[in-house]
Amino acid sequence: MQIGVETSRAVDSRRIFVIHDDEILRAALQFMLHDEHEAHELADMEQAFGKGDDVGPPDVILLSVTVARAGGDGLLEDIAERYPAAKVLLVTEATHDEFAQSRLGSRVHGLVPKPLTVESVRRKVDLALGRSAAISIPVQIM
Repeated sequence: MQIGVETSRAVDSRRIFVIHDDEILRAALQFMLHDEHEAHELADMEQAFGKGDDVGPPDVILLSVTVARAGGDGLLEDIAERYPAAKVLLVTEATHDEFAQSRLGSRVHGLVPKPLTVESVRRKVDLALGRSAAISIPVQIM
């Protein structure tokens, strides 16, 4: 089932790695992205590095802030070294997460705060990929 997929984006599929320690959130994020992208859900960076060796490097990595915190700055450096072209987006509880905010700009390219919705997650990924986000303007017909 495809939910609001734009044809041009379905044809230009990009590889997304969803790395989250919460299995339910990981599956939900993968589901939100799989119609427009080649999305892989992974429990940790070891699996992600292995998947990258098997299928190729990711274009975007959605990384749980808890996984990033546990791995520290060394993890973010390893990601940048292994996948220099990949954009890293941290999935956070809120935009004001101190750890996530302090990493923005250096190794982290953006935040994906909760609540997670199909529209917000796809928009953040599209922006990370350099795609323009669709602007919707409600029109009221009288």
